[in-house]
Amino acid sequence: MRTITWKLHLKLSPNAVFDLISTSEGRAKFWAEKAEEKINKIHFVFPNGQTYDGKILESIPDRKFCLDYFESLVKFVLELTEDGGTDLTLINENVREDEYVEVHSGWVSVLMNLKATADFQCDLRNHDPNKSWEQGYMDN
Repeated sequence: MRTITWKLHLKLSPNAVFDLISTSEGRAKFWAEKAEEKINKIHFVFPNGQTYDGKILESIPDRKFCLDYFESLVKFVLELTEDGGTDLTLINENVREDEYVEVHSGWVSVLMNLKATADFQCDLRNHDPNKSWEQGYMDN
């Protein structure tokens, strides 16, 4: 098992970034087609029809959001920066060795779309199930 760590600077405050990662509406803007929360679980629906029910493991407003995600542990850690923005650290623990390359690059896609959403209010995804990750498209 391996760990993936990525860091990203966002112009938004930790409060606004936390809303994007911790709410159904926020996650749908950058991550999955739908990511609705019910009773501490998030039901992810992706463009290719794949689904996953991830359990929320920890939620500390404006600071940290952790969940089970495809049988690994994902942590979003938020820090206020001097410019009023947020330094976000994503840590994905327990990534299987045979999935590491795909998961590692997949997070780049998700995080860059988060940046586009947070900093520029745009969605880079194509939302086309025929042009998804499985067909070689850079789309989460």
